[in-house]
Amino acid sequence: MSTPVMLGIPKVGGLDGVPTTDEPQNRKDFTSDSEVRWCPGCGDYAILAAFQGFLPELGLKRENVVMVSGIGCSSRFPYYVDTYGMHSIHGRAPAIATGLAATRPDLSVWVITGDGDALSIGGNHLIHALRRNVNVKILLFNNRIYGLTKGQYSPTSEVGKVTKSTPVGSVDAPFNPVSLAIGAEASFVARTLDSDRAHLTSVLTAAAQHNGTALVEIYQNCNIFNDGAFDILKNPDTRDEAIIRLEDGQPLVFGTEHQRAVVRDPSGFGLTVVDADSVSADEIVRHDASIEDPAYAFALSRLSGSDLSHTPMGIFRQVSRPTYDNVARDQVRIQADNSNRNLDQLLRGNDTWTVK
Repeated sequence: MSTPVMLGIPKVGGLDGVPTTDEPQNRKDFTSDSEVRWCPGCGDYAILAAFQGFLPELGLKRENVVMVSGIGCSSRFPYYVDTYGMHSIHGRAPAIATGLAATRPDLSVWVITGDGDALSIGGNHLIHALRRNVNVKILLFNNRIYGLTKGQYSPTSEVGKVTKSTPVGSVDAPFNPVSLAIGAEASFVARTLDSDRAHLTSVLTAAAQHNGTALVEIYQNCNIFNDGAFDILKNPDTRDEAIIRLEDGQPLVFGTEHQRAVVRDPSGFGLTVVDADSVSADEIVRHDASIEDPAYAFALSRLSGSDLSHTPMGIFRQVSRPTYDNVARDQVRIQADNSNRNLDQLLRGNDTWTVK
């Protein structure tokens, strides 16, 4: 199908190096003939529609796009997108995707996962993909519940959450996926919402073009087991008061009349929300996702508590650093260039024994 890996290829990342097509494409080209089987009203439908609609804009050949998923409702994604794909092992999708990205720079590799799959059994695989900066794009559907296994609490469920596995309320402190990713030194971290098609598409486009690991947390409603978990961000009466929109170079103000602002916390090392009228314009933080030090992005991620009353949405961090796959391929190329030995000599080198 697609071309094999060749030593000495130019350093590529994001969309560079992935074969493109001049033929016009549309959503139907990336829609498989498999019946979509999620619960009616699930937020996954909106994400799938946005993803299938955004892929043609990249101009990539379908055979050079790969979906890798773990286990969960979100992990059915590869069946519904007409590209190559793998429904893999619970929590292990980042490991499989790492192998693909390291050996096939001609592929655009996507990991589709959920809060349970990625942050519970798959936690270690996720953080190591992030710290290594493998050139994969990770979409983490966060519905704050285990949906496929029928409603147990997940690593992102809020304290006190009553579920089938926590009948008197969860006592676990939840993960903040964005904070976790930034703490693991991820080079691209963003958050978006299943029902905001325009915002979701813009974030996906930026993630696809990023050279390195991109993690996108997508708040996704599970209308069966955790319906309304993100209503404060969706209801027209409350969303403007809760959402802090992250736009590079713009001051962090929000509210129906921009009456709230984000400033540096004078009593600590983080950020805090105040009345905009109580501070000068110079005190209001202007967003900059390109800051190398992750401290700013991390402080920004801490503004959103479990009640979601102050929730930043957009790209938190977008920096450039070497990718694992490019560095690994360079090592192989350099070692091959510096060695005059043939394969037989390498196999029968100093570290071999003859057993008689």
